[in-house]
Amino acid sequence: MRVTSLFSDFIGLLYPKNCLLCGDSLVKSEQHICMFCLHNLPYANVYFAKDNYVEKRFWGKVNVEKASAYLVFEKGNSVQKLIHQLKYKGQKELGNYLGKLIAIDFVAKDDKLEFDYIVPVPLHKRRYKNRGYNQSEHLALGIASVLNIPVDTKSLVRVSQKETQTRKSVYDRWQNISNVFELIDRKIFDGKHILLVDDVLTTGSTLEACVVTLQETENIKVSVLALATANH
Repeated sequence: MRVTSLFSDFIGLLYPKNCLLCGDSLVKSEQHICMFCLHNLPYANVYFAKDNYVEKRFWGKVNVEKASAYLVFEKGNSVQKLIHQLKYKGQKELGNYLGKLIAIDFVAKDDKLEFDYIVPVPLHKRRYKNRGYNQSEHLALGIASVLNIPVDTKSLVRVSQKETQTRKSVYDRWQNISNVFELIDRKIFDGKHILLVDDVLTTGSTLEACVVTLQETENIKVSVLALATANH
């Protein structure tokens, strides 16, 4: 063990790990983000409180049991930088780390988080191949490692890859995303409470489309959790 530790220290001297946000060197107890930057992230602080502003964004659109987000996303802020690293810079382990932080924080506020399965919003197989991973899946795996809940990545699939959602209106986003998800196995979710996980909630059209598809299952309950939500 000591030899391994010394070797890790030596590698750390040659290839120091830096904070993804400020660039400062990380100390042993830090992962991906230094404690200063972690402390100063814009937290949403809504958890799964009933009628919170994240939940209200789904009112009149789809029925969700609970909805929440961990961070607040704004153009140019630290959360946008993290999302960029997570989605486009191959930092998939950042997803696992953030997922663990979410679960630890949420359990501290509510220790009765009773879900049967965690389902990440799926990527189309072409985008998955290009990126090499699904960032929402890694968030889900991090959450699951704390809550000890199984992650299902097989039952909900994306069957078509529509054009990017960027710069589309709310209506156009919904039109663009409708009918692109498919539920392979309806029976597995019968009578279950599903936690649907995504990276960023903007208009909510992607999550809404996933919820609609999941609710093809009888007696299903769906809650939604995003790493970050656009400022309300």
